[in-house]
Amino acid sequence: MEQRHLGRTGLRVSRIGLGTLMWGRDTDEHDAADLLKTFWEAGGTLVDTADAYGDGEAEYLLGRLIEGLVPRRDLVISTKAGSVPDPDRRFDGSRGHLLAALDASLARLGTDYVDLWQLHVYDPETPLEESLQALDLAVSSGRARYVGVSNFSGWQLAKAATWQLAAPGARTRLAGTQLEYSLLQRGVEREVLPAALDLGIGLLPSSPLGRGVLTGKYRDATPSDSRGASEHFAPFVAPYLDDAASRIVDAVTTAADGLAVTPLQVALAWVRDRPGVAAPIVGARNAQQLTAALSVESLSLPDEICRALDDVSAPVHRYPDHDWSTL
Repeated sequence: MEQRHLGRTGLRVSRIGLGTLMWGRDTDEHDAADLLKTFWEAGGTLVDTADAYGDGEAEYLLGRLIEGLVPRRDLVISTKAGSVPDPDRRFDGSRGHLLAALDASLARLGTDYVDLWQLHVYDPETPLEESLQALDLAVSSGRARYVGVSNFSGWQLAKAATWQLAAPGARTRLAGTQLEYSLLQRGVEREVLPAALDLGIGLLPSSPLGRGVLTGKYRDATPSDSRGASEHFAPFVAPYLDDAASRIVDAVTTAADGLAVTPLQVALAWVRDRPGVAAPIVGARNAQQLTAALSVESLSLPDEICRALDDVSAPVHRYPDHDWSTL
């Protein structure tokens, strides 16, 4: 699999990443082992997790599989901290919490360091420079090799990245930012992606298949074994089952038929090759689904197909996102 630099850093990652959101909850150890082995054998390196996934079970499960199944040195492990299961405070970006969470993640993963450590969310109750100091301490102590953020808006990303570049002292530049990005969700193109491109930060799209909807499996009905039929994930899928999404899915299916490939391959190739994207994170439920996603490695969409998909999925961006003189 092709390797790409994450932003303006020396860190190289496979251009498709493996997500672990469902590990420890809906994906058991046997299926997780199949997924990790399939990914590694295809040349994949980036494995994305978080301390909040399965309340820590995803990290624990990944840690059990490292070394026994796949050598640690062959993986680029990314995890996150800052999202907490507290009804009164969903986010905790305090330095104390973040560093304690990192130590707990390392213990569950059974490793001395993570390759990429990210602030999972922006915490409005904690000064941003305090949260960023935790990233610096993680790198200076050797517990993280690179750092980034997740779910930051455009202004939040620009503020964080600029602070790291301009503040005095030994600061660690942000390598990546992770947000949802697909043909069904192009909101990052308004502010986040322009900021990331300007500041040399690589984008790691989550849900690149529109929460599974872009595969076309929901066109006629909701499969009983799908996330859309799951009590836990049904509300996650529901927003992308409207008429606007249906028109985009139809266009993806038409393009796939014309290229003799699958809708999954078309949707994933589109987001993988967008400007600024380093690696979409694919959260397959089993090795068969993952193999289907990894088959996109040999596919590059023709320019005319890309333009057609761009047009049918174009979000409405008006003032002040576009040049005011054209409005």
